[in-house]
Amino acid sequence: MDRPTTGGFTKTPGWLDWYDGPSKPELKLPPGAVDAHCHVFGPGTEFPYAPERKYTPCDASKEQLFALRDYLGFARNVIVQATCHGADNRALVDALRASNGRARGVATVRAEVSDALLQELHEAGVHGVRFNFVKRLVDFTPKVELLEIAARIAELGWHVVVYFEAADLPELWDFFSALPTPVVVDHMGRPDVSMPIDGPEFKLFVKYMHEHPQVWSKVSCPERLSHSGPPALYGERRPYADVVPFARRLVEMFPDRVLWGTDWPHPNLKGHMPDDGLLVDYIAQIAPTQELRRKLLVDNPMRLYWPEE
Repeated sequence: MDRPTTGGFTKTPGWLDWYDGPSKPELKLPPGAVDAHCHVFGPGTEFPYAPERKYTPCDASKEQLFALRDYLGFARNVIVQATCHGADNRALVDALRASNGRARGVATVRAEVSDALLQELHEAGVHGVRFNFVKRLVDFTPKVELLEIAARIAELGWHVVVYFEAADLPELWDFFSALPTPVVVDHMGRPDVSMPIDGPEFKLFVKYMHEHPQVWSKVSCPERLSHSGPPALYGERRPYADVVPFARRLVEMFPDRVLWGTDWPHPNLKGHMPDDGLLVDYIAQIAPTQELRRKLLVDNPMRLYWPEE
């Protein structure tokens, strides 16, 4: 894969470029596997970053994403609008249209979005909108506006993707419960994996999923959640061991409502940049049977993003 470029703009200090020499996964993915959480950034010269962005990334093009998809053994992608592009979904739509039907999208929209633009996004392959509640990444949007957006996209058969941190779930519980669509939670609600798996924080998230059958969870991004980190120099292929019990519990308890994605190109990641081949091999730890892997990687994302097939 070609290295990312700066595209003529200045990256945020400390930004880690994505790992451009991923290993070949040892895990053979089931036919039709979907990378259900990834991004495109720019290129900034073609799709400028939003003036209100909290960070400026490296470029990560659709061509680079699709090359990684093929190299890792995935058949399809779900591309999630990056916060650095705000509500300008042009880079996302460009990637969807170039995918020949092999990608679907999750957009960011504002309350004033027109019906015509929503229809254009739908025809391009968008099937959801993302609401981000991580304060260091986005400015606050009034919940009444988000509810208006959710009501409008429900008519298109879309869902809402929510990104928040575990400590904020009690405050957000009622709002999430009021959404008129399926709700997909990014990265298990970012639990603190140094705490017991049966501790109050993660137990509350499991309770939420149990009580709300319209709620799904992505069991991705161990590299963001781990305290133990990857093995030195990627020398063995069972990394992020402290995250495994949390993800595996959700996969086994809610096998029909879990998704997985690489999160390439791993925005705003501190400390280390993961080997995407190693991340694929991580799947075997959290979904240890072929049946669970088929549900996680094929059946569930196809039902949510390609319901017509």
